[in-house]
Amino acid sequence: MISRTIDILVALSAFVLTAPLAGLAAIAITVESRGGALFRARRMGRNGRPFTMLKLRSMVAETGPRITAQDDARVTRVGRILRRVHLDEWPQLWNVLRGDMSLVGPRPEDPSLVDLADPRWQRVLSVRPGITGPTQLVFAACEGALLRGDGSQASTVEIETRYRRDVLPEKLASDLGYVDRRSLATDLAVLARTLALPFRGAA
Repeated sequence: MISRTIDILVALSAFVLTAPLAGLAAIAITVESRGGALFRARRMGRNGRPFTMLKLRSMVAETGPRITAQDDARVTRVGRILRRVHLDEWPQLWNVLRGDMSLVGPRPEDPSLVDLADPRWQRVLSVRPGITGPTQLVFAACEGALLRGDGSQASTVEIETRYRRDVLPEKLASDLGYVDRRSLATDLAVLARTLALPFRGAA
């Protein structure tokens, strides 16, 4: 698995090198829609300790459902571009530097979706969550296709129900597989696949 030293060195280098581009993105976000450039979300971290995960805001600032559907009307034009090239995740490099996250690891989930009494979750939470990981890569496309809605309250409830019933168990199984088999070689392979995503037009 990637060591903490590699996490810090890579995250710091990437943070500094991409800061000018992220700064331009932040300006575009605030020009297009009301609100700050950063989005803060509570996520469950290592050993069951919640932390605040940072992202560049890709949606309108108003509150809404925790699950983002593929056709979610809250996503802005700038936000769609940021999501396509994964620049919305740039502030998570700061989470890595703080020790909240790793470059590669299980997907960080909302605390309300995590059962700390479940041995499977305890195993997944024995390591730091990651900016990227096998689960993030595998479910990036199929999750969006599954979680569609028309924006109504009834649709929002149904999306969250489908997420808990159909998506979350599969993600948990995937994260368990990663934790049990992780190594430096697999982590480096995940990083390489992640860096290639924008050039392959991944959403």
